[in-house]
Amino acid sequence: MQIRPKKLAPELRKPRPAYRTERRRYRRLLLRLWGDPHAQRLAIQLAFVALCVWIGVEFHQFVRWGLSGGKLPVGDRPPGVEGFLPISALISFKHWLVTGTINRVHPAALVILLAIVLISIAAKKAFCSFLCPVGTLSEYLWRLGRVVYRRNLVLPRWLDYTLRSLKYLLLAFFAWAVVKMDGPALSAFIGSPYNKVADIKMYLFFAELSGFALKFLVVLAVLSLFVKNAWCRFLCPYGALLGIAGWLSPLKVTRTAKTCIDCQLCSRACPSDIQVHTAGRVWSDECTNCLECVTVCPVKDTLEVRARGRKVSPRAVAAIVVGLFLAVTGIGMATGHWQNDISAKEYLFRFTRLDSPMYQHARGHVPAYGPND
Repeated sequence: MQIRPKKLAPELRKPRPAYRTERRRYRRLLLRLWGDPHAQRLAIQLAFVALCVWIGVEFHQFVRWGLSGGKLPVGDRPPGVEGFLPISALISFKHWLVTGTINRVHPAALVILLAIVLISIAAKKAFCSFLCPVGTLSEYLWRLGRVVYRRNLVLPRWLDYTLRSLKYLLLAFFAWAVVKMDGPALSAFIGSPYNKVADIKMYLFFAELSGFALKFLVVLAVLSLFVKNAWCRFLCPYGALLGIAGWLSPLKVTRTAKTCIDCQLCSRACPSDIQVHTAGRVWSDECTNCLECVTVCPVKDTLEVRARGRKVSPRAVAAIVVGLFLAVTGIGMATGHWQNDISAKEYLFRFTRLDSPMYQHARGHVPAYGPND
């Protein structure tokens, strides 16, 4: 029988958060960051968005320098921009497995991919809810939509499953394209003129959006106001990869049925519309370990993140996500697998040729190129 949280016996109710009774603002903020999982995640999201904005500004200055033919002051190219090159990262991963070496064109792309996958193996798709800037934007679009329109749409299960399969089809397409490449093909792609400027081409794609691309982004943004995490849920192949890796994670939201009062607040809070109130352990590939369900559960020791029967605090989950990302990228930097080997002189040479056929993707095929290209 469903019990309203307000009627819950005092001995079963979670303790009142300490920050709610604190009058001093700075103390209240510190206590909330320490004890409120949602505030912890928001702080991490904002910090990572700020980092991505900083990377974007640096890369913008780098591209302006290159397009000016070197007339403007030299802008440092931030390696972190390679986190937005998923195809190059997948090819770099396959090349690493085949040759045992990390390529020097986009080494940071591989390092970031490894960090993201390791986070998912450790803590499910927590990268999506804690660190991914696209995930953060998507989340706050549907939150805005709920404020404006008082609700979000819940799609019929058959339509939801059909649309969710799209990201797995995209992942399968990209994975198959990479898997069938042999060693010479991998090396040819990695060393190609197109791959060497893939980050610049990506920048120019968004800086000079075509009419179709702009309409697609507008439609996606509007859809995200009504449907929770539309891009992440239906179209992101990275999300599909991390969902698969997340099945290996020992950290899963676990419900104790004996003390559950069936208030269903957890299921209503879930951004992925998972029926948490009916689960023993949440195995869903859509779970991002955002901990919203754990936060809203009013009954102590009922809904928790557990690993092999042991409770893992929300702070520990956040520390695992951030710590793994910093550790893996830090190792990449310390071992010289972060900055690429493309010189400023070579970049200037390539900036003048960006519109030539050799710098186009040619529907997935690498145009033939010579040693001087």
